[in-house]
Amino acid sequence: MKGNTVHATRRRLISVVAISVTLLAGTATASVSVAADAPAPAGSAATAPVENLIVGYKSSASEASSNTAAADDAAAKGRKAGKKAKFDRRLGTGAALVNLGSTAPADAADVMAQFRADPDVAYVEPDSRAYALATPNDTEYAKQWDLFEPTAGMNVPAAWDKTTGSGVTVAVIDTGYVAHSDVAANLVAGYDFITGSAAARDNNGRDNNPADQGDWSAAGECGVGSKASDSSWHGTHVAGTIAAAANNAKGVAGIAYNAKIQPVRVLGKCGGATSDIVDAITWASGGSVPGVPANATPAKVINMSLGGSGACGTSYQNAINAAVARGTTVVVAAGNSNADAAGFSPASCNNVINVAATNRTGDRSFYSNFGSIIDVAAPGGETRRATDTPGTVTTPENGILSTLNGGATTPGAEIYKPYQGTSMAAPHIAGLAALLVAAKPALTPAQVEAAIKANARPLAGTCTGGCGTGLADAAATVAAVTSGPSTPAFENGTDVAIADNATVESPITVTGVTGNAPAALKVGVSIAHTYIGDLKVDLVAPDGTLYPLHNRTGGGTDNINQTYTVNASSEAANGTWKLRVNDNAGGDTGRIDTWNLTF
Repeated sequence: MKGNTVHATRRRLISVVAISVTLLAGTATASVSVAADAPAPAGSAATAPVENLIVGYKSSASEASSNTAAADDAAAKGRKAGKKAKFDRRLGTGAALVNLGSTAPADAADVMAQFRADPDVAYVEPDSRAYALATPNDTEYAKQWDLFEPTAGMNVPAAWDKTTGSGVTVAVIDTGYVAHSDVAANLVAGYDFITGSAAARDNNGRDNNPADQGDWSAAGECGVGSKASDSSWHGTHVAGTIAAAANNAKGVAGIAYNAKIQPVRVLGKCGGATSDIVDAITWASGGSVPGVPANATPAKVINMSLGGSGACGTSYQNAINAAVARGTTVVVAAGNSNADAAGFSPASCNNVINVAATNRTGDRSFYSNFGSIIDVAAPGGETRRATDTPGTVTTPENGILSTLNGGATTPGAEIYKPYQGTSMAAPHIAGLAALLVAAKPALTPAQVEAAIKANARPLAGTCTGGCGTGLADAAATVAAVTSGPSTPAFENGTDVAIADNATVESPITVTGVTGNAPAALKVGVSIAHTYIGDLKVDLVAPDGTLYPLHNRTGGGTDNINQTYTVNASSEAANGTWKLRVNDNAGGDTGRIDTWNLTF
């Protein structure tokens, strides 16, 4: 037997774990939700009121382009459900934001059912909330083990002789920025996308001031049973890891210390709304958002150290796809629940670099999410051991030291403090992406991701569950993209379902490559499946020639996450290549998650 019952039971267990979206950092103080040290804040998805819906209309519908039509449609559907529904505004993706007031989840479901029944509606989803997830002469540089220690550091100093991030803007979509002299020199104008003045604490809605007003909350303020928490100053910590000034005889050194930071505020009291976050992604990457001035300095890299439970929604995916199409690399934190990252968003979105966290000994950090959708790992630290009391700080020397503020609620004096979390791991990769783009501006997001993954090194320790291609290595990656001509890379990150006893294909169209494919064509394959012994996987060349990659081996093992080398030197490089997957049995299904070609 193949053990299908066991697989199904496991899937059921995973499906009932529902935690609210949150900041992805276990802070050194009492903690932030869905961090390794704390329960979810805010009423979880099951209990929190639903204030807004995000509605995407099909392009052929009048509501897709007319605000009047969208307003009429929202009101009509609300009436049918016995609720009030009002068109609020158009998002940067073109979707409509529909306000329901403060509505119980069950009542919101009634309104959503009306939208789903309409053939002109492409999708509708709740406007859920996310929460912030933690040899220079700089005086604290010796404590930055994550940059230079050979066991588990990211080998950053050896990359600095080639690139320091000059000319690249990195958008930190987070809690905003609180003044810190070690980051100030590297700031460019950002924006505050928090719509609600209560969550923003600035007595207004969206504006051009991304200053972090503090995300502290009182007990019960973010939902029944939520605990009191101090301000995290999370976005400032993330910013320092990416681009704190170096060689200024103070503090820490950022990974891309000559890059610019664009603070984009989406997280305030009790987290942040999906509608605000997707508009922030759109704006930061140079897209247009109704009512918001154009971004004068669009970011080439976006860091999102935030997230929550649930698979990637259409709103997130549309915004990310558009950002990547504009040439912006999107980096996200995997999450801090010691669980499969496939159950968290935006970690489970396509077209992102999904980052797991490792500790100072080179093992997966005890809190870090894992799984087949992880792309790469980076230092996230551990300010306590897994067996230590949650909320304590027993090993601060093993955390990630960065810029912070000492205020418990409102801003106080600037400080430096170690945090732990995949929130801390993601900015390591965002910083590395900035180094790569500065060294070779023509790199596409797919090429940036492929280079980081291809040049990672094995973890010194272990990673149960999967940490992608290993620990990112800055020096090796920079060397690879700066030595000789660019290595073209192409990727398809769109999920393709693999049904029982079926054959499916995922295409990649290659253009702009001269001559034939190489004798060592790299084929990166990530397939999520609960019984890979059922699968036959082939690379199909543009002329139809088959190159076998996997042929029904592995038995009941879960998932394929491997890079294959194929001698394709007889094939023209340009054309449509396909990954073909055949499932020849029943009982286990899956999907092509992502695959890529590196020439």
